[in-house]
Amino acid sequence: MILPINLPVQEGRFSDDELFAFCQMNPKLRVERDADGQIYINMPTGIESSFRNFDIGMEVGLWNRQTKLGRVSDSNGGYTLPDSSMRAPDVAWVSHERLAAVSASELKKFAHLCPDFVIELASESDELTHLKKKMGKYIDNGVRLGWLVDPSGQETIVYRPDCEPETKPFYDELSGEGVLPGFTLRLVDLRD
Repeated sequence: MILPINLPVQEGRFSDDELFAFCQMNPKLRVERDADGQIYINMPTGIESSFRNFDIGMEVGLWNRQTKLGRVSDSNGGYTLPDSSMRAPDVAWVSHERLAAVSASELKKFAHLCPDFVIELASESDELTHLKKKMGKYIDNGVRLGWLVDPSGQETIVYRPDCEPETKPFYDELSGEGVLPGFTLRLVDLRD
C-alpha cells in the first residue's frame, strides 16, 4: 500500500537534494516521488513478499555475478528518472554503459539514471492498477524491460518499449531477452 503525503515545501515540490535529505532524516520510510512531485510513502510488506523479493533479486544477482554486465539494486536504491520522478524498484539492473554516464558522487544519492531492467513485486497491500501505471512510466523513461510480478494472480506482466504488456503465468519461462542476455527464470521454481 502506498500513501500520498503532502508537505509544505517551497516551489510546491522537493528539489532532488531536499528529497534526498528528507529520506536521510527518515531512514525507516520507503519514499518515492512521481513526475508531478507528489511524495508517496510505501508501507512495509509482509514477510512472504520479502521472501519472494529476495529470491527474485538473488536470481538476477547470480546472473549478473556470472556475466559482470552491470549492477543490481534492491528496493533501497532510488533512481531519479528523466521525468523527474524518483523511484525505487523492488529489483533493478543497470548496464555498465548506463553507469558510465553517472559520476561516482552522484551514485551516493538518487542518481539521475534509468535502469535497463526493473521488477516490481505486488505485495498483499499493493494496488495492481497503480503498479501497472508505474511500470508504464518506467518504460516511458527508458527502461528496456520490466516485469510486474503478481503472486495473487500467479502471473507476470512483461513490459517492453513500443509493445503491449504481455501476461505470462508463473509456470512459463521469463527471459531477460536482449537486455539480460541468457537470463531466464520460472517463478514457479522459486516456491518452497
